[in-house]
Amino acid sequence: MEQGTAEQEPVARAWVPAQPGPAAPRRHSVRGQVLAALRQALVGGELTPGEVYSAPALAERYGVSATPVREAMQQLAGEGAVEVVPNRGFRVAECSSRELAELAEVRGMLEVPAIIRLARALAPERWEELRPLAAAGVAAAAHGDRVGYAEADHAFHVALMSLTGNRRLTEVAGDLLRRTQWPAGGSRLRTAELLADASEHTALLDALVAQEYAVVERIAREHVSAARHPH
Repeated sequence: MEQGTAEQEPVARAWVPAQPGPAAPRRHSVRGQVLAALRQALVGGELTPGEVYSAPALAERYGVSATPVREAMQQLAGEGAVEVVPNRGFRVAECSSRELAELAEVRGMLEVPAIIRLARALAPERWEELRPLAAAGVAAAAHGDRVGYAEADHAFHVALMSLTGNRRLTEVAGDLLRRTQWPAGGSRLRTAELLADASEHTALLDALVAQEYAVVERIAREHVSAARHPH
């Protein structure tokens, strides 16, 4: 560290994914592919909370320019996954237990009332449309596929909220869920915990089909609680 520097900055690290990276993506989809790759690396734990990673190094790894990498970083920063470090890259955010509890509280305020309203408004057969999404989550969880489950979990909740017809609610709920999926301090859910989380989707659908409103509310509240998301 140079003399006169008030605070030591983390050294930006180059990152090489555990799996071979994709071939250079087509221009029109490069940003989306980089964003998806970074999300998978974050959820999968390949990017370490607290570490700073270099945008040029990531760009070189994927065979793209730094521009789509920086654009993806900006979106991830908006989702709370990373913090931009000027002239260095980005630091993977560390989400505290308090932040997770606050996110869970807000999710409960938004999602639970929406689900209860839907339970009383939609015909039971409408809920069967979500069965494939719930099944995909269970399958990913059963294999300990954290990344696959995160995507299936997000898809299920977005599809569920989209039934309200409220686009803004759907977007906000999806963003809040993303924020709970980033690792906090490197902790990981075990396969059994992933499977228990995924199974709640199926149990919720069962209760919705049966029009058991008290059970619907209980499962919905438990599912968005911070207790099951100690990432």
